[in-house]
Amino acid sequence: MTEETLETFLNGRVRVMVGDLTRQTVDALVNAANSSLMGGGGVDGAIHRAGGPSILEECRAIRSRQYPQGLPTGEAVITTGGLLPARYVIHTVGPVYGMHNGQEAELLAACYRNSLDLATRHGLASLAFPAISTGIFAYPRDEAAQVSSEAIKAFLENDDKLREVRLLFFKPDDATVFLKHHRFD
Repeated sequence: MTEETLETFLNGRVRVMVGDLTRQTVDALVNAANSSLMGGGGVDGAIHRAGGPSILEECRAIRSRQYPQGLPTGEAVITTGGLLPARYVIHTVGPVYGMHNGQEAELLAACYRNSLDLATRHGLASLAFPAISTGIFAYPRDEAAQVSSEAIKAFLENDDKLREVRLLFFKPDDATVFLKHHRFD
């Protein structure tokens, strides 16, 4: 798959791209995880497969130490990047659309905000996000574009540490929907 930057926003700090998230050379990848943190399908499975067993080992430790019931929706934790080109993986659990009593937008925004905050607290300067919750969690892509771009913009307006935030889409059609509905301007 050829990596392509389709557009940039916020003075080049945000790049909308089509490509493979697991091949990004950034400080951290954001994983659209499930609450178990034990891997799964989609982005989560791809990150665990490409990153190797050290990611799962750290996820197990986080579950036993901090979140025995699973990572709550909207929260974020960080592990090694294992065999990935990225040094770290930030795991966040997006909302399942229609299952959070109308709080889906707030929870999705929290995924982005908490991931960005965790990155800055660890001194990271670049990270790459997938389109959180838009796969099996069925969040409408147009609404997710609005929520995610507003959350990222609000965070970056008050931050000078993060140099680059990549928004990675596996399919060009998903990137097109994002570019039509984002709120960076």
